[in-house]
Amino acid sequence: MKVIIIEDELLAQAKLEAMLTTLDDHIEVVAKITSVKEALQWLPSHPSPDLAFVDIQLSDDHSFEIFKKHPIAFPVIFTTAYDKYLLESFAFNAIDYLLKPVTEEKLKRSLEKVKTLERHFLQGNVLKFLQQQQAPAKNRIVARKGTEFIALELDEVAYFYTEHKIVFARDFSGRQLIVDKNLGELEAMVDRNKFFRLNRKFLAHLKSIERFKPDNGKIRIFIKPEMQEEIFVSKETAPEFRAWMGS
Repeated sequence: MKVIIIEDELLAQAKLEAMLTTLDDHIEVVAKITSVKEALQWLPSHPSPDLAFVDIQLSDDHSFEIFKKHPIAFPVIFTTAYDKYLLESFAFNAIDYLLKPVTEEKLKRSLEKVKTLERHFLQGNVLKFLQQQQAPAKNRIVARKGTEFIALELDEVAYFYTEHKIVFARDFSGRQLIVDKNLGELEAMVDRNKFFRLNRKFLAHLKSIERFKPDNGKIRIFIKPEMQEEIFVSKETAPEFRAWMGS
């Protein structure tokens, strides 16, 4: 089994590799990667591994950004010191979610889960099985205004955004509501053909994009209802945004 490790702490990386090869001598660690940037360089130029162990918080960004930009052709086991990313991780072919410190016992159970999937599904169909298990996109969420809770249809939402650590939903009529979920959780829930994560602060509906224009390699976005602050898509995400817009 060919495995890659995406982990920015070198000690944790070495410890994980040692435990893997001790538990199963058929495992070959073919790459040890320390950043989102390095992963995005390595993945397109190498055959897909059979399995990836991926830390969520890397030095240059969350590892979810890797899989938003590169097609996932392999199952993933996420490792992290935080449990708040659990829901979001299953949007990215997660077959397990290990809280650090990763012990040999936890790792053994995860590897047994991988082998169980391999036994029950023909080779090449494990990924398809995982994708089928992902929760379908939701049609509505519960938002609130003051003490009142409101059922909000997602097609009514122009965009979600964060301000002062609070997540807001603004609908196409301009109404602003508070949502008790972070943008990562919302991104895992919505239909990605309709919503796009513009940057760390904005998750926007396709119909909210009024126009956009190049700006020194980035893309400046003009949305409706209008926001006072300027909104940009990064240089790295610009090609994905253009493809999503169909341009």
